Amino acid sequence: MKKRYYLAYGSNLNVRQMRMRCPSARVIGTAEIKDYELLFKGSHTGAYLTIEPKSGGSVPVAVWSVTDEDEAALDRYEGFPTFYYKKEMQLPIKGIKSGKTRIRDCFVYIMHEERSIGIPSLAYVSVCLEGYISFGFDEHFLAEAQLKSEEAFGYENRNH
Repeated sequence: MKKRYYLAYGSNLNVRQMRMRCPSARVIGTAEIKDYELLFKGSHTGAYLTIEPKSGGSVPVAVWSVTDEDEAALDRYEGFPTFYYKKEMQLPIKGIKSGKTRIRDCFVYIMHEERSIGIPSLAYVSVCLEGYISFGFDEHFLAEAQLKSEEAFGYENRNH
């Protein structure tokens, strides 16, 4: 059975959620997708995280080792190929156990770019935040994506 490496940057950073969705998936390390930024974009069901190219940008990701069954479950969850498509990337991955860095072929889900920026639900953001905390990622990446969404919707009069 061939394993593939999946890059998670949103709700699939949440270890409990991934354990339910993909029981045989294992975290193998973390990485950074350079020259990309995190954005909340949406559909009728809400706004979810995606990544898009941005010079100088960076997105922290968890790297999961997944089986064919796990990948099929992820495809269903991500609405592949209608909502998200897959992109293959080669990234230096820092091993969780070894601390060593190795270049690996990975795949990531990216929302179709024509989707518009949206405001995420607090429930979705908190699931993502839980993942950020468990991997020790800098939460400013999430905060910036939220800010962009709010600016796009002109939420200047929001209560603080």
